[in-house]
Amino acid sequence: MTQQGVRWTTDQALALAPDATSRKAGSKLGSAGPWSGTGSSEEGAVWGLCRGGAGVPYRTVVDVADASGTAYTCSCPSRKAPCKHALGLLLLWSGGEGSVPAEAQAPDWAERWLAARRGRAQEERGAGAAGSGAGSADPEAARRRAERRAERITAGATELEQRLADLLRSGLATAGRTGYGLWEETAARMVDAQAPGLAARVRELGALAGSGPGWPVRLLEECALLHLLDQGWLHREQLPAALAATVRTRVGLTRPPDGPPLRDDWLVLAQYDVSDPKLTTRRVWLHGVASDRTALVLSYGPAGRAPDLNLPVGLALDAEVSAYPGAGQRRAALGEQFGPPVPTAVRPAGVTTAEAAARYGSALRDDPWLESVPVTLDGVVPTPDGASWQLADADGATALPLTPSATARPGLWRLVALSGGGPVTVFGECGHRGFTPLTAWPQAPGEAVPLC
Repeated sequence: MTQQGVRWTTDQALALAPDATSRKAGSKLGSAGPWSGTGSSEEGAVWGLCRGGAGVPYRTVVDVADASGTAYTCSCPSRKAPCKHALGLLLLWSGGEGSVPAEAQAPDWAERWLAARRGRAQEERGAGAAGSGAGSADPEAARRRAERRAERITAGATELEQRLADLLRSGLATAGRTGYGLWEETAARMVDAQAPGLAARVRELGALAGSGPGWPVRLLEECALLHLLDQGWLHREQLPAALAATVRTRVGLTRPPDGPPLRDDWLVLAQYDVSDPKLTTRRVWLHGVASDRTALVLSYGPAGRAPDLNLPVGLALDAEVSAYPGAGQRRAALGEQFGPPVPTAVRPAGVTTAEAAARYGSALRDDPWLESVPVTLDGVVPTPDGASWQLADADGATALPLTPSATARPGLWRLVALSGGGPVTVFGECGHRGFTPLTAWPQAPGEAVPLC
């Protein structure tokens, strides 16, 4: 569809499922039985009619060439995105050349949605360009707003420094007795100061107090990092420009991407969601085949709903990305795409576990608040380590422990099964808590296996 004879794999289609229930329900609809009127186009669309319970078929369309990744529509009442019918249609299409006919023209009901969808995307791009120009129409007003916000953040950071000093003066043991209310009050003060980054870190402190054996040590470490961020903001004029930009980002001052657009074939290394009571954040790791650059694209959605951006692991897309400001920052904005994502056999070059740890240590010089860095490990073996697991180099010289969250994920067993006791290539995030595997490849040529 996307290229003559090139289709997604089953794993790539199932990677779009918002939850395990949808994955199971979509799998049941991945055969030709419930479908009629199916078709696909070279422009990147698949459509079909799925038999419904009331005798009225559901009209389903999937657009894998959408500028935000993959878009769906279905006449069923489900609020999930994608619904089980869209997943089933993708699974049917991924089954091979004869599974969904290649049609030159979509039916009217599919064509109307596709035209409207792509028309809106074109309008949004035009509005975004116009908005960028309008934003600079009154630079003096923008400067005054920025100064007022900086003053509020400075007042908040100064107050936070005093609260940290009071905590250390009274002793960390008191933090376990005061309860979460004091931390939430302090976080609310940082929100009032328009410093959401500081507020988030204060809430993390509240979660650490009394959280289990060794909590005072963890609390002291996080207090030190928060103090460092406070001091960085209060003395930002004395910092190098790139580090000052990182401090602004960590405090919560968002700025648009300022790097020149970089066009490349971007391999989708991993995609997973992080949720809190108010927001779902989708993290998508991309790797430029020619530039050898790894970039993080974020997409957001309301709590309980998947974000719009959907890029299945193992695909590659010809697109532009623009970097956000800040020393050592990996975040980038996904720009214009010059074609739909297509399967690829490319995988990033890997390093040893020792080199991965050294890479994280080096990155901390640019961003001391960095939780982890993206790393591809080559030729590592999943090995039990007491009650936990580690990834050891094939020669057994060094190893990286897996993070506690990684050992609790079902993806660990997919990794162990793929390895079978032999070496594999693994992409993941390497940080002070250990290594979190996100995607793996067999040592021999083979498809990417998502682990999250």
